Amino acid sequence: MTATTTPATHEPPDTSAWGGRHVHDPTAVRDDDGVYWLFSTDARSDGPVRGGVQVRRSTDLVTWELHGWALPGVPGPAAEWSGAEGLWAPDVVRVETPAGAATGPGTEWRMYYSASTFGSRRSAIGLAVAPHPGGPWADRGLVVASEHVDPPEGLAHPNAIDAAVVTEPDGSQWLVYGSFFGGVHALPLDAATGLVADGLAPEHGRLHDAPGRLLARRSRAADGAVEGAFVLPRPGGGWALLVSYDSLASSYHLRAAVGDAVPGPYRDRTGRLMTDVDADPWAVGVPVLAGHRHAGGPGVLAPGHASVLTERVPATSPDTAPAAGSHVRQLLVHHVRDADAPTEHRLQVRRLVWTHDGWPLVSPQPWAGTDREVDDPARWPSDPAALDGAWEQLTPGADPTRVQDAVAGPLAPRTEVRALGGGRFTWTAADGAAVAAVVHPGWDAVRERATLCLEALDDAGRVTLATRLP
Repeated sequence: MTATTTPATHEPPDTSAWGGRHVHDPTAVRDDDGVYWLFSTDARSDGPVRGGVQVRRSTDLVTWELHGWALPGVPGPAAEWSGAEGLWAPDVVRVETPAGAATGPGTEWRMYYSASTFGSRRSAIGLAVAPHPGGPWADRGLVVASEHVDPPEGLAHPNAIDAAVVTEPDGSQWLVYGSFFGGVHALPLDAATGLVADGLAPEHGRLHDAPGRLLARRSRAADGAVEGAFVLPRPGGGWALLVSYDSLASSYHLRAAVGDAVPGPYRDRTGRLMTDVDADPWAVGVPVLAGHRHAGGPGVLAPGHASVLTERVPATSPDTAPAAGSHVRQLLVHHVRDADAPTEHRLQVRRLVWTHDGWPLVSPQPWAGTDREVDDPARWPSDPAALDGAWEQLTPGADPTRVQDAVAGPLAPRTEVRALGGGRFTWTAADGAAVAAVVHPGWDAVRERATLCLEALDDAGRVTLATRLP
């Protein structure tokens, strides 16, 4: 559909030095030429918002340049419904359209954007399309919308922001969405149109009668603070859910759960449902990344609102020459704030790995680029001796409300260590807990040296992130 657009009302900012600064709620894709495109919220720490979704490009996922904005402003229907001056939390997916589609056969890039104002439930998710991530983008109007309505049980209906599209192996799609008010839900999409399937949403796409399936919710004791969901397939089957908990400006942190189907149910490592509003709201979910500071480095505050970039990359031989075959690389794309300047927000990218039994964990170190990273799991440690020595360790679940200082020392005592190949290990902790871990080459961003990184999860849901010390 053709829609009017509310133009930007502020003077264009000087973006020459932005790079990865002013990035919030990011998602990244790669085009056929190997260029990475990053889309993020219209947010800025040093001036007024310019609406339309920030777009950046990179060839290495380390150095970024601002390409511009996807749209000239907030599209008319979204602005009229929500009163938004900028767009939030875009999700971008590539779709191969059939011959019968409105745009004909070929590739279509779809961007699901959110329009709202802070603290409001009068929100909307809209859809824009383009032939290429660099544009030009054309708005197709609203997909779903919400407003302030409390159902009888006292828990709010979902807030229509923070879209994430999930595609199943058979091509069917889901729209995962929701924030704070009412939790995270999933609605089926019509993959041919990108809109909500089967007329599930009533007038203006409002969700009073058709919010979809509930995936995650928190109690009022935590202000219902769960948002920024992303769902991705697990190796070997099933799905993983990543969500952000708590306040985006302070105690924001990332948690994980797993389920057998896209619409859930999702459970944490101890079996607690992500919809359990009677449990301790800070005990549900596996905390995989929280505020931290490595010795001598800057404090990282409120990491979260993550997406995952999945791509197949060529395998390499030990001397880094190309080898036969390929493997999948997955990178967590998220924002952080500076602990010493909390209004400053920027992009970070980290490696995402899977334990032998299919739990997602996140590297303690930022991604340093292909010239400093080793993607091929065949070249990751396979000797238990790799676990020895001194490590700088973080425990993201210990107290996610503060910036945790890393602690140096050997890993906790362990017995019955087993090497499973591809950097994966298991062992038994001193308290009897079963531990699953991944060890892989990485880059120490503070000491500027190659090192090993470790991510470990025990059956009580406790996570350790560690960087091998010299």
